Amino acid sequence: MARTTRTNIIQRHAIVAAGSGALVWLFWMSRPEWTADMRLWRAVGDAAFMLLIVTLALGPMARLRRGFAPTLSWRRYTGIWFALVALVHGLLILNGWARWSLDRFLGYEFVPQMGRLVRLEPGFGLANIMGVVALVLALILAATSTDRAVQMLGGTSWKWLHNSAHTVFYLSAIHSAYFLFIHYTASFHRAPAPENWFR
Repeated sequence: MARTTRTNIIQRHAIVAAGSGALVWLFWMSRPEWTADMRLWRAVGDAAFMLLIVTLALGPMARLRRGFAPTLSWRRYTGIWFALVALVHGLLILNGWARWSLDRFLGYEFVPQMGRLVRLEPGFGLANIMGVVALVLALILAATSTDRAVQMLGGTSWKWLHNSAHTVFYLSAIHSAYFLFIHYTASFHRAPAPENWFR
């Protein structure tokens, strides 16, 4: 019995991992006019957001239509893969755009003409901080998305902790909305990015 359960878990993770990869690929292929780095971190970020939406939609869908009830058992896997894909998105941003600089991550850049750091991206730092908080919460939820964690924490505590998935959604939605609708229109020191159909 335990072997079948373990095999089932591995199969489900493999299916959701493949679906996550397919989402990244679809987002990547849909915006060929973008630079490769922006195209990659946006594709990964957009795929993560779609996984979050699917994860949170499974519960209400199962309540509204009985036919969706079997999909509830997939919520754990889509949630874990949302956190993993979001982690990759964050690492790509830190390594590629921010270059591991806290100043750049918060929207500050050194301007030689002024001889100091200047905040050039209004709202950029706050949007990134929201993304980091959402990611940390998501990783905690992913780490506790096991039967063992439910037993250790107890059902009530585990449910209380996992209700923060809604907080992850709101923070992620605000983070995404900033980069979809505000960032490149408010950016005065660089050319606007190509149109993003995901808006």
